[in-house]
Amino acid sequence: MAEPRHAATARNAGIDLLRGLAIVFVLLNHLGLPMRLPLKASALADVLPVRLLQALNYNGYEAVFVFFVISGFLIAGNALERWGSLARIEPGVFYARRFARIVPCLVALLAVLAALHGLGVADYTIHRPGQSLGGALIAALGLHLNWYEGQTGYLPGNWDVLWSLSIEEAFYLGFPLVCLLVRRTWALVPLLLLLALSLPWTRGALDGNEIWQEKAYLPGMAAIATGVLGALWFARGAPVSPRTVRLLRWSGALGLLGATLGGHWLWPLLHEGVMLLLTGSTLALLLAFRSEPPPVPRGLRWVCSWGRLSYEIYLSHMFVVFALMRLYRWSGADARTGFMWYLPAFAACWMLGVLIAQCWSMPCERWLRGRWLRPVTEPVETVSPAG
Repeated sequence: MAEPRHAATARNAGIDLLRGLAIVFVLLNHLGLPMRLPLKASALADVLPVRLLQALNYNGYEAVFVFFVISGFLIAGNALERWGSLARIEPGVFYARRFARIVPCLVALLAVLAALHGLGVADYTIHRPGQSLGGALIAALGLHLNWYEGQTGYLPGNWDVLWSLSIEEAFYLGFPLVCLLVRRTWALVPLLLLLALSLPWTRGALDGNEIWQEKAYLPGMAAIATGVLGALWFARGAPVSPRTVRLLRWSGALGLLGATLGGHWLWPLLHEGVMLLLTGSTLALLLAFRSEPPPVPRGLRWVCSWGRLSYEIYLSHMFVVFALMRLYRWSGADARTGFMWYLPAFAACWMLGVLIAQCWSMPCERWLRGRWLRPVTEPVETVSPAG
């Protein structure tokens, strides 16, 4: 299977930074759940507003939607660079690239989780009525784990993170086919725009089932469609003035801050519209960063590193969270010192991500692409969190 040649594009530090911030919020969320190490119960509450600490701990879900927008933007943008038009996309090459990036880590994770379940290890055993190891495996590999949880309840944490992968890969399973069927950008854009703008209504319509409202297909796909629209706009090649770039940066940054850290004040005003503010602000930043990559201060370069490892960290970070919580409870530490456990958790998650990337996901991806795609080119941008 031949892959079209294209000019390699350097990694974009601004996009890596945005993706890194998103995975940081995911980890903050999973560390800060009420039965774990909430920052509001720590000594930080003596010096920082409780609402700020709560916002830091409870925006993991919103961070996943940031990932969705980034993923749509990068994959559609890479396809446009590779084929020149979405109407010329080659499904075989597209699927081979996605498979090479996604499946090695996913299969390895499922094998480990199945073994831990079989051994009866606490935090990894599937025990809810209506759930089983076989059902969870089929749901994860069949891209409907989100639906499975909506019907049966939450799975253990390491399984639960796969809900977003089900949405993202289901979108990309149909994406090349829709592009080839529609063919004309002028006809594709209204469909994508309708899907992108449906986010507040598709979420609001599911009120009453907390799990399904969070993890349904259409809201996540709406965020991905937002990113695809941005890639199509950028591919027009029209010059973007420095003033427009600054406007996109500031509006995007302020909107993202408002939708995350300021959600408590905005939600009564906008309700589900806050999610549209989140996805629109993310897109504004992506367009600004792609037009003019920003200089990243030395103190934030570690966040870019997290962005480059976002898929590996996303799939593996719950191993660190569960191990750390066991150690924390065994130590009998005071909840007021809980914030001090965050730093080792972050370090361990990063090191585990590096180990997985260097020893498994990158070698597997290169090997699979070497067998399936000729000539082999390095990925322009790896997307997140699903690879």
